[in-house]
Amino acid sequence: MKNFPDTTEESRHRWETNADYWDARMGDDSNFFHCSIVRPHTEVLLDIREGDLVLDVACGNGNFSQRLAEKGAQVVAFDYSEKLVAHAKRRRSAYPAQISFHTCDATDKNQILSLAQERSFDKAVANMAVMDIADIGPLLHGMYDMLKPGGIFVFSTHHPCFVRPEEQYRTACTHEGVAIRGQPVLQLYYHRSLQDIFHQCFDAGFVLDGFYEETDDDTEKPVVIIVRLKKI
Repeated sequence: MKNFPDTTEESRHRWETNADYWDARMGDDSNFFHCSIVRPHTEVLLDIREGDLVLDVACGNGNFSQRLAEKGAQVVAFDYSEKLVAHAKRRRSAYPAQISFHTCDATDKNQILSLAQERSFDKAVANMAVMDIADIGPLLHGMYDMLKPGGIFVFSTHHPCFVRPEEQYRTACTHEGVAIRGQPVLQLYYHRSLQDIFHQCFDAGFVLDGFYEETDDDTEKPVVIIVRLKKI
């Protein structure tokens, strides 16, 4: 199970460089890709209920954190970009009682566990972030520890069968790419096969409980997977 922890700081630096541009382009309501392709089945799998305690992983400027709060959830949200967290606090300033934002590194289990609350999390979510995280093992193990029995973790990421560098599938690797056209610098992506992703999920103790493949322009070529894991 290949990960790339030595690249975390470089990845963070690039996100800090892109943060202002990213925030301006995502705005208060996110973009078409998230709202039309990622969000619908993510919300189906999350099935947010009034009073749910939810961890929003790699929250960016807090668009989905606000969406969760509007559905009645209590949200703890984090990102490793200090600039994006600052944008999130500014844009979601109307929700201080429902959302708390934190700067936290998803590759550091101790930092993740520092976000634990008085009660266990009911649910956790990571929208299009797994492919941005150098080492997903600490995140998965941290999530498992902080979720209640029966709790769920829903994540979306690039479909590695169809979104991959230089036709490479089985071999894990890091590569540069663009998320939003015009961003100041290329960001680092981490390609992992489905086998690699799911084996790391199972190693943390999760079972696979829900799965969708989402398309964009080509209806026969899914570009996103949306996964629900359950703690048993």
